[in-house]
Amino acid sequence: MSGYDDRPWLALYGDQPADYAIEFDTALEMFRAGVERDPDGVALRYFDGTITRRELDELSDALAAGLLARGFGPGDRLAVYLQNVPQFVIAMVAAWKAGGIMVSINPMSRARELSYLLEDSGATVLLSLETLYDQVGREVVPGTGVRLVLTTSELEFQTRDDERLFAGTTRQRHEGTTDFAEFVAVHRGRVPPPVGLRSDDVAFLTYTSGTTGVPKGAMNTHRNVVFTAQVYRDWVHAGRDGAIFGVAPLFHITGLIGHIAVSLLVPAPLVLTYRFEPQVVLDAFAEHRPAFTIGAITAFTALLDAPGFSKAHVASFTSIYSGGAAISPTAEQNFLAATGKPVHSAYGLTETTSPMTVAPFGAPSPVDPVSGALSVGVPAPNTVVRIQDDEGRDLPLGEVGEIVAEGPQVVAGYWGKPEETAAGLPGGALKSGDVGFMNAEGWVFIVDRKKDMINASGYKVWPREVEDVLAEHPAVRESAVVGVPDEKRGETVKAFVSLRPGASTTPEELIAHCKVRMAAYKYPRSVELVEELPRTVTGKILRRELRGR
Repeated sequence: MSGYDDRPWLALYGDQPADYAIEFDTALEMFRAGVERDPDGVALRYFDGTITRRELDELSDALAAGLLARGFGPGDRLAVYLQNVPQFVIAMVAAWKAGGIMVSINPMSRARELSYLLEDSGATVLLSLETLYDQVGREVVPGTGVRLVLTTSELEFQTRDDERLFAGTTRQRHEGTTDFAEFVAVHRGRVPPPVGLRSDDVAFLTYTSGTTGVPKGAMNTHRNVVFTAQVYRDWVHAGRDGAIFGVAPLFHITGLIGHIAVSLLVPAPLVLTYRFEPQVVLDAFAEHRPAFTIGAITAFTALLDAPGFSKAHVASFTSIYSGGAAISPTAEQNFLAATGKPVHSAYGLTETTSPMTVAPFGAPSPVDPVSGALSVGVPAPNTVVRIQDDEGRDLPLGEVGEIVAEGPQVVAGYWGKPEETAAGLPGGALKSGDVGFMNAEGWVFIVDRKKDMINASGYKVWPREVEDVLAEHPAVRESAVVGVPDEKRGETVKAFVSLRPGASTTPEELIAHCKVRMAAYKYPRSVELVEELPRTVTGKILRRELRGR
């Protein structure tokens, strides 16, 4: 008996039913129900600007009507190349109202990446910030299938232009583009005809980070979106006590679901501040008094290190979660000591439309006594998480293997890539590429990425275990451990370490710190001090780049 089908973790959820019902067929239906419940309530706050749910409905109607008038139709793709601004949410809802699919693009994408994403998705419409179009888009778009370019400004929907973010920013008009605000104004008051969306239609394409190869477009369906929005509301308490703060980037699956989708479902106000800047975020916490957020632990660490931070900044929060990158027990303890509030763990991928496991609200995650890893939660409702060997066989509870998930949040496949879909989603179950184990109570622990395992003289070394030990050193801000070639051992362990502001130490001291706390084959043989570790915008460390050094 593996224990996976016994689902011992269900007891952690109290009186919640084992068979968790999905309330809406589509995300558009979910949005409309929220508007009906609270039409005059605030949907979006952006600095000193507000947009009510009625206004969001009208703005997205106008954009959808305009898109339809320009030939956009069912199944067509609208790409958004934006930071955390209200236009992102307007475009998402409008794409659905026009029967289409939104494609979320990382605003850090440069010419090569933007070109690939537009071509791979087959997007016919692009909504871009004017600044991004000026820097990247205008060189790329003419060579793609994009027929309509809408440009907009980060200065829209607010009047208090924060100099920390917008110094020197001016409006720009580019040849061959259409101004978003003018386009919407022309069609304001028009209502697009009803569309026949279904639960298995694609709501948006989200692209994998491409850390192991070419990015793939995960097809997140309306069913995926509604289900995971409910998980955030019911198991994480997102939006139940007040506003949601958008710490994560909206283009990322965490932002799409843990910020936008759940705010549409509850409904609850969503607070946006363009992009993550610690002092700006702290000021927004004080002004808007949000109750929930989820983001990478690196973002929360940056807030704790920001000048002037105090517990008062986070006093309004009733639920704080971290996803996107694993949390060490030390980081969790530091956050609790600094804020007086726990940070809970959630774990998921682009292909699971955000969470596949989550720490139930109010339930502290255990620490594994052997590996020292902090649990990333228990399987979400209606979700079965298995630990499997390389041949796809279930391993007993407690044994380490690849984490495999199946449930209503798992995507239908990768856009235009049937072979990759068959390999990564055999039978509809996602092979995560992460290695971990499950204990007898159903708590899941991540050991590391399968591809990052280091083979030192035949011994397995998982970078996360070394990084967690390094995190215990008072001078260490963060670290990344990789395997490097070694003539005698095949591979050996190297650590790249950044230090806390004002702290000092030496590589030799850090090696000694690890040596007395770890088996001889695990501790790093070399340490390189760096100012910053290379990472994606979502907080994932780019070990591939470090190995390339």
